[in-house]
Amino acid sequence: MGILVDSQKEGFGSSWGGLKNLVRRKQVDCAHTKRLDNHQLAKELTIPHLIAVGVGSTIGAGVYILVGAVAREHSGPALTMCFLIAGIAAALSAFCYAELASRCPSAGSAYHYSYICVGEGVAWLVGWALILEYTIGGSAVARGISPNLALLFGGENSLPTFLARQHFPGLDVMVDPCAAVLVLIVTGFLCLGIKESALAQGIVTAVNVFAMLFVIIAGGYLGFKTGWTGYEVPTGYFPFGVDGMLVGSATVFFSYIGFDTVASTAEEVKNPKRDLPLGIALSLSICCCLYMLVSIVIVGLVPYYAMDPDTPISSAFASNGMQWAAYIITVGAVTALISTLMGSILPQPRILMAMARDGLLPSFFLDVNKHTQVPVNSTLATGIVASILAFFMDVSQLAGMVSVGTLLSFTMVAVSMLILRYVPPDEVPLPSSLQESIDSYMLRHNSDAQMINGENPAKSPGDPCLPLLGEKNVAVDCTVVEKLEALSSFTAGTLDEENRRKIAGWTIMLICVGAFILTFAASNLWFSSLIRFTLCGAGGLLLLSGLVILTCIDQDDERHNFGHAGGFICPFVPLLPISCILINVYLLINLEVATWVRVSVWLMIGVLIYTFYGRRHSSLLNAIYVPKAHVDEIYRSSRATL
Repeated sequence: MGILVDSQKEGFGSSWGGLKNLVRRKQVDCAHTKRLDNHQLAKELTIPHLIAVGVGSTIGAGVYILVGAVAREHSGPALTMCFLIAGIAAALSAFCYAELASRCPSAGSAYHYSYICVGEGVAWLVGWALILEYTIGGSAVARGISPNLALLFGGENSLPTFLARQHFPGLDVMVDPCAAVLVLIVTGFLCLGIKESALAQGIVTAVNVFAMLFVIIAGGYLGFKTGWTGYEVPTGYFPFGVDGMLVGSATVFFSYIGFDTVASTAEEVKNPKRDLPLGIALSLSICCCLYMLVSIVIVGLVPYYAMDPDTPISSAFASNGMQWAAYIITVGAVTALISTLMGSILPQPRILMAMARDGLLPSFFLDVNKHTQVPVNSTLATGIVASILAFFMDVSQLAGMVSVGTLLSFTMVAVSMLILRYVPPDEVPLPSSLQESIDSYMLRHNSDAQMINGENPAKSPGDPCLPLLGEKNVAVDCTVVEKLEALSSFTAGTLDEENRRKIAGWTIMLICVGAFILTFAASNLWFSSLIRFTLCGAGGLLLLSGLVILTCIDQDDERHNFGHAGGFICPFVPLLPISCILINVYLLINLEVATWVRVSVWLMIGVLIYTFYGRRHSSLLNAIYVPKAHVDEIYRSSRATL
């Protein structure tokens, strides 16, 4: 029995060869790959750094505005429940991120996990969508800082002329020098080092958190003083019904986006198995508590129908005689935006670097500065592109595209979680430079197998091997019987394991199909009732059947040894990842059509780049796939021959 499994070659002559390129998977970074890779980042981050990055990237200025719009239009006094439900939904993805980040602590986040568990094609689309998300997101955040800075200095036109927005009627362009300058300043901080940039983000985030604590404490005092008039409304706690509250939950769900930034710094964490899960969990918990406390206070100060949709918190304090509180709230909004800007630019260079490591992007993005150990080329490229967009373009219309990258990555992380538990990769790609070591090990392995089976590898298969006449070697006979029984049971076990993996793999695919059918049918009211209910029933049946099947069959034993074992273990599998897939697919389906049109154009550009560059330069182009159990022996054999 040989150990050589596959050597995935490129070629246009075979459509199957092209499909195999899309599903080829890379190895979890290990000691062997680390020795071959000199582009490593500095391990400087601890739990406080991760909390600063996570909270700073998640809490943006949207919370200072979002509470008014959602309360007026969807939830009423039940705004707190919206944030709680959305926080629970975000926690589903956070659990999946926590296990994958601790098992696969390398740069790239969802792109990295998808490449290991799903395949190169899906990983490329996830990484390409994340590039769009962070670029557009950073530019949009930067454009929102200058109006808030102007308010601190006295009004809309109070910024210095060289920083103020200027309109060019002939080109119909509103340039924003302040936004571009801020992006370049943040880029400079990120080039200094991960520890320094995390410290700077922590300071800015602390100011924002203090502003929110002021809102909570001062607002609570006013609420007890005035009797919480906002809750004394005739329409009750659910004026828009439970449906309105759920719509509000879907709206505020996007205020939790940002904790995944913690996962993107996995390679720079000192103790990833312990610190990454704690950093993700604590960041999300702090954000959820702050959101809920702010919403409790603001909804209680002013009736929901009387809230100012643009400045709900400032107007709530002003209506209670605290006009000066607007300055503290504006400071909080500015610092929240700056911290979010840092959180938007921080992950993208690491994703670009991870994709360049895998050969899918040019090696230009792979360069790591020797002193700061930061991917400086990727950081500078990200900052320059984001600053140009922030200077020239009003990216508010493109802001919806940010959600696609996030929701797509959340979905694929949940799918990767199911794959890791039920069908983890059992073959490992090795570089073609190890071909000789693989061949020599295969020969030794086959010779050992022949000797174990009672064959003489020195003899040809046709040579007779007869016992002495008149002798009966009972021990040999018993040994042969035992070998046959062991071989029979081994073959049966192998077949059972193969069937289990096939069933689990098909079930995971049907779960994804069922989630899409169910959410698509439920979200499109233009279907006739019969078609809609039929599709919903079919999708729900697929989901429920998949849940039952995965619950009944055993998870793969190799999950305990996958990646860096011994870290966080996601609970309630398969229910939790399936729920995560359903929620994120539903949110994806309900994005605007115009958003999907723009995203489709971007993804098509990505497909072309992958087809004509990434596929041809992939580090797995000539990889040799061998069973995972033999990898360490092959590497030891290769070192022995050096």
